[in-house]
Amino acid sequence: MVVERTQVAIIGAGPAGLLLGRLLARAGIDAVILEARSREYVEARIRAGVLEQGTVDVLRAAGVGDRLDREGLRHGGIYLSFDGARHHIPMDELTGGRAVTVYGQTEVVKDLIAARLAEDLPLRFETEDVRIDGFEDPGLGRPTVRYRHGGEEHELRAEVIAGCDGFHGVCRRTVASQVRISERTYPFAWLGILVDAAPATDELIYARHPEGFSLYSMRSPAVSRLYLQVAPEESIENWSEDRIWSQLHARQDGDGFAVNEGPITESSVTPMRSFVAAPMRHGNLFLAGDAAHIVPPTGAKGLNLAVADVTVLARALASHFDEGDDRPLETYSDRCLARVWRAQHFSWWMTTMLHRDPAEDAYGAELALSQLRYVVSSRAQATALAENYVGLPLERTAGPGPARIHAAEAVDG
Repeated sequence: MVVERTQVAIIGAGPAGLLLGRLLARAGIDAVILEARSREYVEARIRAGVLEQGTVDVLRAAGVGDRLDREGLRHGGIYLSFDGARHHIPMDELTGGRAVTVYGQTEVVKDLIAARLAEDLPLRFETEDVRIDGFEDPGLGRPTVRYRHGGEEHELRAEVIAGCDGFHGVCRRTVASQVRISERTYPFAWLGILVDAAPATDELIYARHPEGFSLYSMRSPAVSRLYLQVAPEESIENWSEDRIWSQLHARQDGDGFAVNEGPITESSVTPMRSFVAAPMRHGNLFLAGDAAHIVPPTGAKGLNLAVADVTVLARALASHFDEGDDRPLETYSDRCLARVWRAQHFSWWMTTMLHRDPAEDAYGAELALSQLRYVVSSRAQATALAENYVGLPLERTAGPGPARIHAAEAVDG
């Protein structure tokens, strides 16, 4: 048995765990990151690609924004398409210059891994049989993580465990009997494709169509990312390339606009759900990111919520280790959940407004179209959409607690 000690044990090397490790390192706090998958797998996962303004600010302040600034695509607005016409929402104009940046989660993960390895900080891939215990004690300093790595048994003794290991990870599963679950499953899924073709649009297009929702997005000036609403039980094998392109053209083309076709390099079907596990603190175990909450991707909130969680957690841990002040840790769950529920509502609103429910009647369809018409004709409604889409500052959604801070301030410690 290899016995190790650290201040914070981070379970999961997705964006939440990696960013938390980066923020703690810059604050002089020791951490070990454990990941069940290989580095190759983690760096190849295709996930979200829209970063809120606050997320970009955090990554820059954490010293991992160089490639983001070179390659990321800043978007000052989005298009809403319905009734055969596109309508522009100028988010930067409506929010005082705030915007989103298109930069794949895969690239964020690569940047964070490279930064951690460059500083020779503990990051262990392909860890097996991870078990956590001792986190229930009220006093800090007792948690233990046991795992197998490189053929050896390890015991990692920490003061705090950060559960950043996703929806299917061990951390929330360990406290399953202690969490309150709130969830909703939607009657549709997204069929997503990655295409080697230049985007035909300068900004994302969210389209409501009688055939169902579609989204025109991108990953770079040469790569497009497109989505179609399909049934949740749909198999990707049922969708030939001809069928995919036919539906994308039907749902997106018009008013002088047409989708650019190209070789499809990746395709998948993702069911849509909303999920919240509360509270996010269990003794000295703190859940963050997908381990605690899932949102439908319509509002582009999943990755950004994970960044907000670990930003708050990093600040709270700095207060504990540097100042002996545990109040920010005590309010961590409430503060994060306030933001989570704001994002849950926004994601639900965008999803139900833009998707065609299979059980939808003429009345429901007209309600959704009426909401869309109101959004594009009312500055107040457009501003509400823009504020939520580019991301509300942390202090406006932080909930109870004395330290309501901007995202970038958390990095400064």
